[in-house]
Amino acid sequence: MEKKSKYLRFLIPAFATILACIYSCSKDSGYYNAGVEDKTFSGNTYEYLKSKPGVFDSLVKVIDRMGYQNILKNDSVTLFAVPNQSFQVALTNLNNLRKKSELPPLALSSVEGVHLDTMMSQYIIKGNYTTNLLAFQDGVNLFGVKYNYPMNAKLGTSSSSGYTSGGAENIVFQNTNRSALVRNWVATTTTSNNIKTKNGVVHVVSSDHIFGFRQFVSRFTYVPPPPNLFAKVGGKLSVSSCARSACNPNNIEGSNRVIDRDRNTKFLEDPFRGGWLKYEFNEPVVAGSYTLVSANDAEDRDPASWSLDGSNDNKVWTTLDSRNEEVFRERFMERVFYFNNKTAYRYYRITFNSMRFGGSAFQLAEWSMNEPAK
Repeated sequence: MEKKSKYLRFLIPAFATILACIYSCSKDSGYYNAGVEDKTFSGNTYEYLKSKPGVFDSLVKVIDRMGYQNILKNDSVTLFAVPNQSFQVALTNLNNLRKKSELPPLALSSVEGVHLDTMMSQYIIKGNYTTNLLAFQDGVNLFGVKYNYPMNAKLGTSSSSGYTSGGAENIVFQNTNRSALVRNWVATTTTSNNIKTKNGVVHVVSSDHIFGFRQFVSRFTYVPPPPNLFAKVGGKLSVSSCARSACNPNNIEGSNRVIDRDRNTKFLEDPFRGGWLKYEFNEPVVAGSYTLVSANDAEDRDPASWSLDGSNDNKVWTTLDSRNEEVFRERFMERVFYFNNKTAYRYYRITFNSMRFGGSAFQLAEWSMNEPAK
């Protein structure tokens, strides 16, 4: 009996340890997905925002100013709701820059409405998209409610308890910058998902996101170039060379696309043989600046070095400006270049010498010759 009791004293703790191990091992598989808790709000999307004082006050202010109330009350939309902190950081960055230029500060009520409207429309998406509709490897292409601006959203997971992608689901919400290349996109994430209202879905954007996807400061510090002489005076464009279908100037990537005043189109030469764009005005004009706009995709197609010349007989040329190792930091980026000139020329020619990173193809969305700076 004593011997049996001795064995029992040994087996019971051992058996308990085995059971604990089995239980704990089946419970913790090394991955934990917290899932997404669906939430329902009894009112419309606009009423949901108003029900959260101290959270979405700035967003409501922009919506009211831009006239999006009825859309958020009645239309079937998905809102990526931007919290107050996102607006505060954006305004702080803008006003710090304005202070250095000795300019007065701006507020959401005083910034230029056209830019505010464009940025706000990117966060209001046509249709209802809950997280289960975004679970694709490349995400889902979405479109802004007012201007059909292309955005993208895909389901992701945060890290938790030491495991990569072991936490709750979130949404990676991306501004495509109208580019087919993912590397040109700008992304943010959500902190709360699937808040269902009477007419839509709300996903709450992370508070470390800066409203406008890096565009807020640049839009409100943008100084437009002087008037476009191509549009004002008129004339015709010619090119030194072209490649394949682009040799038809009116083709989808033909040379006339570089002067159509639409940055979503472009002139493409692939392969690039080195050459120029030349514009013959209807009459001699004095130009003192010009603009170049980067095109939609590969950065190694951006021009990096070039020279600008003027002529009145198309034979003798005067160099007006030259540039080397220039960089377009973003897609669809407009850059203005100024030069000293008081002579009226009938012909202006820009000769491109090299592409960024030594690329073998050339592309440009827009070129214009402009009046001198005032």
